[in-house]
Amino acid sequence: MFNKPILIVPGQSKSIFFEIFFKSLKKKYRSPLILICNKENFLMNAKKFDFKKKINVTNFKELEKSIHKYKINIVNIEKSKRYTNHLNKEKDYIFRCFKTAFNILKKNITYKFLNGPINKKKFLNGKYIGITEFISKKFHQKNTGMLIYNENLSVCPLTTHLPIKLVSKNISKNLIQNKLKLINDFYLKIFKFKPKIAVVGLNPHCESVFKFNEDIKIVTPAINYAKKNKILVYGPFSADTIFLKQNRKKFNVILGMYHDQVLSPLKTLFEYDAVNITMGLPFLRVSPDHGPNEEMINKNISNPISLIKCLEFLDKN
Repeated sequence: MFNKPILIVPGQSKSIFFEIFFKSLKKKYRSPLILICNKENFLMNAKKFDFKKKINVTNFKELEKSIHKYKINIVNIEKSKRYTNHLNKEKDYIFRCFKTAFNILKKNITYKFLNGPINKKKFLNGKYIGITEFISKKFHQKNTGMLIYNENLSVCPLTTHLPIKLVSKNISKNLIQNKLKLINDFYLKIFKFKPKIAVVGLNPHCESVFKFNEDIKIVTPAINYAKKNKILVYGPFSADTIFLKQNRKKFNVILGMYHDQVLSPLKTLFEYDAVNITMGLPFLRVSPDHGPNEEMINKNISNPISLIKCLEFLDKN
């Protein structure tokens, strides 16, 4: 019996996903690959990038019995003809791809899920602030978190795609405590060790000119609570020095208060060598750590390393 398959939703039709997908297949993976996508779109891109590996077209009902180990398995999703507006047609297509993937996951055919990048502004309509939140809601999971994983150093933003003006209003002791426990439990389950976690303060130098200092009133008590629960957590640290070489090498994960506070330095250090993992789901969900890069379509110069890392992570777990 082969490894559990890797289930893949490429995402929106116009993106660099297929370019980096075909490039990533220069490496070998033990797990069969199942794409939930439009067959014609796949074949068009395969021709464009001179990809000649055989495919196995199947459907949801027959999938479990028809998975082929050495071919690219495709569950074909036809694009609806009931929409005349291109954007609405594309939204419908994307969400039907996700719906099919979720049904496959619920049938326990696999627990390995990867989705390609999606333009949040175009396709999520402000209903969800990101794909992490969209998937979490669909599986009724409230305590989930984004881990941008690199084996040398990972980061987790406490708040994900919130506008900066809303960050301070959404920070709480309970949220920090839950996120620290989530990180700790995920590392124990997947990587089999207890991580050392640094927490970054909200304010510059963890100081404030105002009477209410979030780092004293919220962040520090949450850290102290987590320490009592045997979590290896330290801080709060100033965001402008925690990523210095001598500081960052002491930790496995850095928990920041908002998205760019920790993702910007991590991407500066490792560029695309990172995997976007959603912790707290009943399956492993990953995504390349970048967007659809629509302006790079057809240039054939996009870097596949993040997708390769995603596939390698799912392949060995």
